[in-house]
Formats: sequence, structure tokens, C-alpha cells
Amino acid sequence: MQGKTVVISGATSGIGAVAAGKLAAMGARIVFVGRDQSRGAATLAQLRKAGPGIDHRAHYADLSRLSEMKRVAEEIADSEPRIDVLMNNAGAIFDRRYVTEDRLERTFALNHMSYFVITHILRDRLLETPGARIVNTSSDAHRRATVDFKDLQLVTGYGSLKAYCKSKLYNILFTRELARRLHGTGVIANCLHPGFVATRFADEGKGIVASVFRLAKYFALTPEEGARTMIFLASSNEAGNMSGEYFDKCAPKAPTTAAQDDEAAKRLWAESARIAGFSD
Repeated sequence: MQGKTVVISGATSGIGAVAAGKLAAMGARIVFVGRDQSRGAATLAQLRKAGPGIDHRAHYADLSRLSEMKRVAEEIADSEPRIDVLMNNAGAIFDRRYVTEDRLERTFALNHMSYFVITHILRDRLLETPGARIVNTSSDAHRRATVDFKDLQLVTGYGSLKAYCKSKLYNILFTRELARRLHGTGVIANCLHPGFVATRFADEGKGIVASVFRLAKYFALTPEEGARTMIFLASSNEAGNMSGEYFDKCAPKAPTTAAQDDEAAKRLWAESARIAGFSD
């Protein structure tokens, strides 16, 4: 990773922070997107210890808002001549159905649309970088979900866990279609299940689901364990030969039938592009 630039969202805590630190220690320059400036400053300090003498950089945005996704991605595109690895890792679960200023359900906006928008805007920088990689954090929670194109954002029948599981399914479908579109360009895209990890995830929630998550964390993986597959996909020679795959414990794993539906992946891409205001 010496001399390579890694752009990562969700890097101020949990598995994202661990992955950023480990990659910095391997020589990578980390450019991260955070929401909280105090945590961002602490992350920068840790990165400078892990990878001293490297110009690590922080950007700040609320990645549940389309305007903020676009702004921060354009800032990065304008300031970074090359991007070797893009790691889409921002994500959350919410205790009730929030609707953003863009009239999007917040889980859908943050967990799916931020991946789609940031990747779209950084595409040219990735294409200009030989051997570039895209790593999307998904989850085995997708196994509890199906796609309903009549109600992608759970206007009816909303549940916080249901919305989260669906967003993780969308991550896999997005990765499959992205890999198909990138075929032959030299850029690869893969996604992963980090395992159930004890992080800040769901800490801000107030409902029953958040309480269950907090209790379950006593039996969860450490962030260091959860970050291993992320680091593998970003840095290993082995991972550089595969694209469009879903990984668990640093190895390809078959996702559900719904997650392997290429027609659904194409349709989700088209709908996401429409929402973002991009040409398909």
C-alpha cells in the first residue's frame, strides 16, 4: 500500500477506523469522510501516528443528504489526482422512520445512496488509477431481505431492522452491477460481511432493536477482527483478481438468490441514478 491513496467513509470509529489505521501503517495515504469534527480530529491524530510523514486528510459531510454526498465527493475528486481504493463504509440503523430533506428514508439514503453517489462522482479518478479497487461494506443481514421495487424505502411496513437488512441487500446488488459496468476497465469492485462487530453501531438508537444490539455486542467480534476482510480486499494480491464478489472471512461467499439477481441489480442502479439526478 506504499504510496497509494485510500478514500474511506465511516472511518472515525469501528471497523472503518481500524481499517484506515492498518492501511496507513502499511504506507497508504488516507482520505476519509466523517460527520463529527472532534472524532475526525482524533482519527487524523491516530493516522499520523500509524503512518507518519503522510498527508492524511479529513473531509466532513452528512452522508444522508444528497447535496452533501455530492459536495464532498466533488471536493475529493478535485483534490485527489488518483484514488487507488475507495471504501464505502458509512452506515447506521435508526430507531424510527426518518425522512431526509430529499424525501428519502434515512437508512436508504446513508447506507445505499451514499455508496452510489460517491462512487459515481469518483469514477473517473478510479479509472485513471491502474489497478484501482472499490470495497463496499455490506452484511449477512441481507439474508433477511428481499427487493420490492414498489416500495424500496419502506413507506409502508417500516421496521428499523427491516430497513437496515434491505440496505445491505442493496449494497450487494449495487456491487454486482458496478462490477459488470467496470468489466474490462481494470477497476474491480467487491463487497463484504465484516461479521457482527462491537462498535458504535446503534448506540444512538432508543428502541427495542437498539437495545438488543447493545446487549449482543458483549458477544460480538472486536473491530480489529471485523476489519480484516476490508483490509484484505483493499490490499491483498489475491483479492485483486476478483470482482463482483461477496466476501466473508477473507473468502468469497455466496449471497442469497435475491442478492444474485442481475436484473434487480440493473433496475436498482437505474432507480438510484434517477434519485441522484445522474444519467444512467
